[in-house]
Amino acid sequence: MTKSPALPEFILLIALMISLVAMTTDIMLPALGTIPGDLGSPAVHSGHLVVSLLFVGFALGQLGAGPLSDSFGRRPVIHGGYVVFVLGTLACLMARSFEMLLVGRVLQGLGMAAPRIVALAIVRDGHAGRGMAKIMSFVMAVFVIVPALAPSIGQLLISLSGWRATFGLLLAVAAVTWIWFALRQPETLAPAHRRPLSVRAILGGIGVILRTRAAIGFTLCAGLIFGPFLAYLSIGQRIFHEIYGAGETFALWFGAGALSIGVASIINSRLVERLGMRFLSTLALIWVIATAALFLVGVALAGGVPPFPLFMAWLIATLFPMGLLFGNLNALAMEPLGDMAGLGAAVVGALSTCMALPLAYLIAVSLGGTVTPLVLGFGLAALGTLMLSHWAGAEGA
Repeated sequence: MTKSPALPEFILLIALMISLVAMTTDIMLPALGTIPGDLGSPAVHSGHLVVSLLFVGFALGQLGAGPLSDSFGRRPVIHGGYVVFVLGTLACLMARSFEMLLVGRVLQGLGMAAPRIVALAIVRDGHAGRGMAKIMSFVMAVFVIVPALAPSIGQLLISLSGWRATFGLLLAVAAVTWIWFALRQPETLAPAHRRPLSVRAILGGIGVILRTRAAIGFTLCAGLIFGPFLAYLSIGQRIFHEIYGAGETFALWFGAGALSIGVASIINSRLVERLGMRFLSTLALIWVIATAALFLVGVALAGGVPPFPLFMAWLIATLFPMGLLFGNLNALAMEPLGDMAGLGAAVVGALSTCMALPLAYLIAVSLGGTVTPLVLGFGLAALGTLMLSHWAGAEGA
């Protein structure tokens, strides 16, 4: 039997497995404006579908990966997920039409759901409460290096070999993390604790989750605040290139925003055991609401396009509290679901993603020539999340 890795190695492995989502999303961002045209699509602004359909597959994949991992164990499902991800990546690499690329992106989303969601279940198998939140904060701190660097790496690869080279790198990243997991991470779900795989058992488990106020409440919170963030991932390249004319330095500014999330995650890991997940989440949401309200005044005075330094100050100030929110809200949602961690992670992940997708799409199609929809989206989402978190309760969290 494989010996469990030490905590630092465990955190790094889990972070890299989860980061497959960020790498697959962000490495393509510098090319979103050119991919549709290169593949013959007449819709010049359809690049956001390259991100959106990835997350459609991701949402669907979570619904399968979680229950399967509760029945057959964590390791087999993660191996299956990597197989599907590799097939999807190969489809993108060889795509000769925009539609074929989008099919490959859906397959990538389906496949990457297993490492992302089942890795979360693995963490929950061995940790709970504030301890889990602390682990997830460390994971997020390592994880955020990927979105900070991925656009720069993607931009370099695209300039040297074209956007297809980014899919070659994704194959290499998947292979490294897959082999590392296979060699070093043992099974964490004992056969005695596995749940029967049946429609009745799955629906019964989902019913329990939906009746658990903390689980469903904080899942909705995670989805609501993820919506504008997903929109930013989808339209960030357009904002920097078309609105501010800073397309050549997009990767630099995008990385600065990602690093602010990483700094916040490190801070969260040091504070969460003492101050609690709910307190830090509430503080972060109030921060987002206040910065959005103040910045909207400047946006209005500037006719929808404030000076670039002012926009970047708002963006970093808004992304920073995401480092407090993402780990804490997911940990709060997972806290009552320890006896069904796989199914719980699937429902939490799929429902939050499905909630975020239409919000992100609405913001993306409303962009126009101003940043108002993005700013308003973050502010309103944070306000709604704050009200939902109060309803969700979780006394003592």
